Amino acid sequence: MTQTVVILGANGRFGRAAVEAFKARGWDVRRVTRKGENGAVACDAMDGAAVIRACAGADVIVHALNPLYTDWVRVLPVHTANVIAAARACGARVMIPGNVYPFGTEDGPWCEDTVQTPQSRKGALRVTMEQRFAASGVPTIVLRGGDFIEGVDTGNWFESYITKDVHKGRITYPGRLDAVHAWAYLPDMARAMVALAEIETTLSPFEVLHYEGLSLTGAQLIDAIAARCGAPLRVKRFPWWLIRAIAPFSPLMREVVEMRYLWDHPHRLDGTRLRALIPDHRDTPLAEVMAQVLPAPQPGDAAPQAA
Repeated sequence: MTQTVVILGANGRFGRAAVEAFKARGWDVRRVTRKGENGAVACDAMDGAAVIRACAGADVIVHALNPLYTDWVRVLPVHTANVIAAARACGARVMIPGNVYPFGTEDGPWCEDTVQTPQSRKGALRVTMEQRFAASGVPTIVLRGGDFIEGVDTGNWFESYITKDVHKGRITYPGRLDAVHAWAYLPDMARAMVALAEIETTLSPFEVLHYEGLSLTGAQLIDAIAARCGAPLRVKRFPWWLIRAIAPFSPLMREVVEMRYLWDHPHRLDGTRLRALIPDHRDTPLAEVMAQVLPAPQPGDAAPQAA
């Protein structure tokens, strides 16, 4: 029998990838967005009754709601309560794309049992959210991944900052070039989530699993981008000094500054447990990821200029 997945935040970064991944496996996919455009169900996630109605009949609820950084304190607790209530009402398993914010500067690789010492307000909020799902009794899977690589300029580090000017022969990198950073190619991470959804009845009521994805130093990532472009690239440093200067006057920039440590502290996720659970899952090779998310070089593209 075809199973039904409800994807809350279906227009968001992970939500879009989840829609495609579940469809590819034959699931009945119900997209839920604020405005209900293009055949989606319209729902204000701050309205508990509306969330319950939107999720009625679901076997799995993908909680891909991702409010603005500046709204997390106000919004995350409400979203958490509403998704828990909706899952209880329909008996669904909740699946959450997690992030690395709960971790601090612990030595890695970070596994599911690594002590969490969040260095930011957002990290503390994510820890609290996961704890509330664990305590709720609602079957839940948190699939934790690194920074997203999507190929769409929607505010991600990779598309909106690092490779924004790649067609001009330059890259802007926000961290140490020798520090390993955790990345998640969204189509691969979404496929891993679907694979877990298809075995969810064999899992514990509350599971946290790490999606290792791509663990790359800044230099390795730049080399992969340059290989796709067919030429060396000029590397610029991200202007953290400017972000710090703006931060006292910009709530959003204050939130961004909080996360700088993840660009300076080497980190990777240990995906050993996940690989054991879904041994047939295969991630896309790095060169192919670059080919998918970056346009092919054109004859008129600019060559790198001297700094």
